[in-house]
Amino acid sequence: MEGQIKTLLQEKLADSLAASVPPLTRREIQLPAVPGKAFAVVGMRRSGKTSYLWQCLGDRLAAGRTRESLVPLNFEDDRLSGMDASGLAFLVEEYFRLFPGQRDEALTTFLFDEIQIIPGWETFARRLLDSERIELFLSGSSASMLSREVATSMRGRAMEVTVFPFSFREALAHAGHLPDKVGATLPKARRSALEHAFRNYLATGGFPEAQGLAVRDRAAQLRSYVDVAVLRDVIERHEVSNPVALRWLQRHLLGSPASLFSIQKFYDSLRRQGISVAKDTLHAYLGHLEDAFLIRTVSLHTASERQRMVNPRKAYPIDPGLIPVYERTGHANLGQALETVVLIELLRRGYEVHYVRTPKGLEIDFHARDDAGSTLLIQVCADATDPATLDREIRALAEMIPLYPKAEPLLLTLDPHPPTAALPPGVQWRSAIGWLLSPGA
Repeated sequence: MEGQIKTLLQEKLADSLAASVPPLTRREIQLPAVPGKAFAVVGMRRSGKTSYLWQCLGDRLAAGRTRESLVPLNFEDDRLSGMDASGLAFLVEEYFRLFPGQRDEALTTFLFDEIQIIPGWETFARRLLDSERIELFLSGSSASMLSREVATSMRGRAMEVTVFPFSFREALAHAGHLPDKVGATLPKARRSALEHAFRNYLATGGFPEAQGLAVRDRAAQLRSYVDVAVLRDVIERHEVSNPVALRWLQRHLLGSPASLFSIQKFYDSLRRQGISVAKDTLHAYLGHLEDAFLIRTVSLHTASERQRMVNPRKAYPIDPGLIPVYERTGHANLGQALETVVLIELLRRGYEVHYVRTPKGLEIDFHARDDAGSTLLIQVCADATDPATLDREIRALAEMIPLYPKAEPLLLTLDPHPPTAALPPGVQWRSAIGWLLSPGA
């Protein structure tokens, strides 16, 4: 390893140990309580992973840990180009040279940000867990950092912690407007302000740096996030050979949220545009966009693997703020944004999510099941004042109740008031605001 990189690593180590915890909005993320594991903190670029690492560091300081026992380091530095795992080993040895009392005698926490940039980091991390008395946080912008690389190289030694853009609760807290209570007990003016804030959240989303920006500036910033993610986490990382087809796919998925998506139909559409690409390549590109956390897809809930594979998926952006940036008609669609917010919240709460089609062909937005086996059937309705829309949503839930007797049918509406139409027995109504502001509800 070159002496210049060693000097740079020594400087970065000194700077990291001298840095103070920056002011930040507290994230509502729970760490897995599994001893002896690394925490793999993953999520889309600019969603707040670095701030969350600082939050974890601050929590340990508040619990009585010494500052020198907490080592945050960010490896997204062009000056580290060419560095490999030997640099990581040098860094750890340099730390213990400075603080020999920490080795084996006390717990040291290393927080390595954007570590996936360093070749060979996986084997190094596993060796570090095996040989030192440490707590290890690893962050990266690619889901494949956990799903493929860590699974192979760390042999089950890492637990995934996903950082999404701000939830509605977190966005309110960031603005200093999170209420202590929700519902009719709030003063009328406060309820109106909350409803206004929610509609604003549906349009602006939860990326931390985009909060409070003017529409034009926010659109430019969010577009730059997507461009960087596609370039760095998809094109460069996976050596994409057909970036034109990839860009068409990216724009289509981000501009048509909550819509059924078929690789076959998209392949046919590209052919009509004169763009040549293999269907297998499109399948791979879809996976890469999910790995980069740009989109989430939801498949049909069915016991048949073949049925799940042949039916189209529904695709959603990782944040509702991306919808107006890529939506091509220029018309706001509150229904798409609301459905996106509900999906991301379900994923944030740890649910496995699918959509369901009734025997009569109606669709239920989400079948959500948690690790404890609790199941939700959720219909998301932006306009419950339209009798035809409300009737369709209710009929779909009523039709599925006998087929999922242990599931909790739930109608979520943008309107904060319950629908005037009678709901079928067993179907519960919640306002989307109330549901989102109730942690783990």
